[in-house]
This record gives sequence, structure tokens and C-alpha cells, in this order.
Amino acid sequence: MEQIVMHSIGVIHSPYKQDKDIPIQGIFGSGIEAWIELEEKYVGGLKDLDGFSHAIILYYFHKSQREEIEGRPFLEQDKHGIFAIRSPHRPNHIGLSIVKIERIKANKMYFTQVDVLDQTPVLDIKPYVKYFDSRDNVKCGWLDKHFKDGNIPNATIIK
Repeated sequence: MEQIVMHSIGVIHSPYKQDKDIPIQGIFGSGIEAWIELEEKYVGGLKDLDGFSHAIILYYFHKSQREEIEGRPFLEQDKHGIFAIRSPHRPNHIGLSIVKIERIKANKMYFTQVDVLDQTPVLDIKPYVKYFDSRDNVKCGWLDKHFKDGNIPNATIIK
């Protein structure tokens, strides 16, 4: 396999110092604020991002020490394939979060809807674009049964 080398463009500063404190998804922790501190050479990349309400953050699960092909998600006792869950213990340890941009100042992007550990290395930031990223008639596999009839599972259950 070809080796791919990536470098962090910055770091996430969040109030979550331990993974047990992180909400199961950022949307369940909407009142919490964090920020990305970009390396100075990437500050120009933030130009015009303040016109978007949300961003997609790609990051590296730097605390994960293992790789799993199957894992047990927070809502189930059954294991599922790693590509059907959002576990950090995946090949390449790449994470993705959709966050709400609060403000951008100098080399910092402040955001809410945080579900990321403090000091997490950032790989990329992309604007969330409803015209491209929102889909109709979405199926969510094994998760659909947990949200049936508008039910929202207990968001305080930790990973």
C-alpha cells in the first residue's frame, strides 16, 4: 500500500479532557464552546468561512491506541463493522464532526456542537453546504430503530 503522510494544520481546544466527558455526538452538547487554533501559515484559509454557519472538521483521533474492524457503539450491545459506527478505533484514526461556527478571530475558529477531545490535531476544515451535504430519503441502518417515532436516545450516555 502507498504511504500517505498528513500534517496537522492546527489543534482543537475543548473543555473535554477525557473521552468519558464527551457527548455521544456534538449536536447533544450544543451549549459548549471550543476553538481550533490554526498554525499561522494557514490563517488565510479561514477567509470567507465566517459566511457559513457550520463547518466540517476532519481530525486525528490521537489518543486511540488500537484498530478494530468491529466495535460496539454506545446504543447497542451488538458489535457492528467499524465502517458502520463512529468509533475512534478505526484504520487511520480519522474523525469527522459537523460544528456550528460561532466566530472567527485571527487564527482561531470558535465553534459549538463539540464532540472532540482537547488537544486533538486538526487535518482539515471544510464548509458545510446544505446544497451539497444534505440528503433526502436517508436511511441510517441499525441506528434508525433508536430514533423511531422521533425518539431521541439518552444523549448523556458516553462512548
